[in-house]
Amino acid sequence: MYELNEEESAIVALVRDWIDREVKPQVQELEHSNTYPEKFIEQMKQMGIYGLVIPEPWNDASVSVPCYAAVTAELARGWMSLAGAMGGHSVVAKLLLSYGTREQQDRYLPRMATGEIRATMALTEPGGGSDLQAMRTIARKEGSEYVVNGSKTWITNARRSQLVALLCRTDPHAEPTHRGMSILLVEKGAPGFEVSRDLPKLGYKGVESCELSFDDFRAPEDALLGGVEGQGFAQMMRGLEIGRIQVASRALGVGAAALEDALRYSQQRESFGQPIWKHQSIGNYLADMATQLTAAEQLVMYAARKYESGERADMEAGMAKLFASETAMKIALDAIRIHGGYGYSTEFDVERYFRDAPLMIVGEGTNEIQRNVIARQLVARSKVSS
Repeated sequence: MYELNEEESAIVALVRDWIDREVKPQVQELEHSNTYPEKFIEQMKQMGIYGLVIPEPWNDASVSVPCYAAVTAELARGWMSLAGAMGGHSVVAKLLLSYGTREQQDRYLPRMATGEIRATMALTEPGGGSDLQAMRTIARKEGSEYVVNGSKTWITNARRSQLVALLCRTDPHAEPTHRGMSILLVEKGAPGFEVSRDLPKLGYKGVESCELSFDDFRAPEDALLGGVEGQGFAQMMRGLEIGRIQVASRALGVGAAALEDALRYSQQRESFGQPIWKHQSIGNYLADMATQLTAAEQLVMYAARKYESGERADMEAGMAKLFASETAMKIALDAIRIHGGYGYSTEFDVERYFRDAPLMIVGEGTNEIQRNVIARQLVARSKVSS
């Protein structure tokens, strides 16, 4: 299905076995208590999951983007929050690989590969949402430092990440606005940078999503990604391509878990003297769920291969994220239908899939934004004679 080589297939199989053996028996208790999965995160570090997208010379066990997508899907099949715990980290790694100076790469990538340093990205602001042009976080140059003021929200892993790729405005007067944006690689610990509160959430439990505030926070000038101001918007848009592939892969995992549970239950549960899957209405649900999930898998892997080739993949990543997330939501709801009353019970995992699935619809750019991206690229790539 994923067209991986033997070594990459073994990596995916290793993660899948770990999910079935370690994660699934414990996830319900951790998720319902909203407990940070410290043990699982440490095991993910030991398996090299935090370094999957980081190549030599900083790491000796990197994989292709299709393999990365497959591993992400397996993590999410066990618990979507585990995939979320390494999503932004991977985006920051790709930003460093594509745009960082050699000094920045050498400083961060070796320790990011082991998980010693965990990273996240900070884009969204309280009043902006998906509208990055409305950004108000300003980094003003003073001598050899940037003085940062502003706030960010919905920043996953903010408390436990040591490095934040902060999208901000280094030229607040630039027109259009995006030409004045830059990415600063900021480290926690200095005065003026506060993780203010954890946001309560419907699902996506166990890992934190926080508000960040910057009050005259000072970052050295060498924190500027790539060393050139005004490149941040374009850099982050490329970073979001792998981010959206990652979110789409999470949706695959949630959809796969919901289908697995529904398939199992429909064979065990009987009504009117036969397993419920033999009733046409239930069988139709299962057939549609499997078909839609297979289609989503193919679209995600198409986007992953496109990204792996080095070509622009914003349209393909947007399509994958859009379709896979909507598919996961539908499969999760259909799994509840198949379980009947038990699907509404917190004793069954299908209610968790239903709470986790919406995150992929609204996260990493809402699906309404994805449709805009797809439409713009469709027009830009088409050759219509005047």
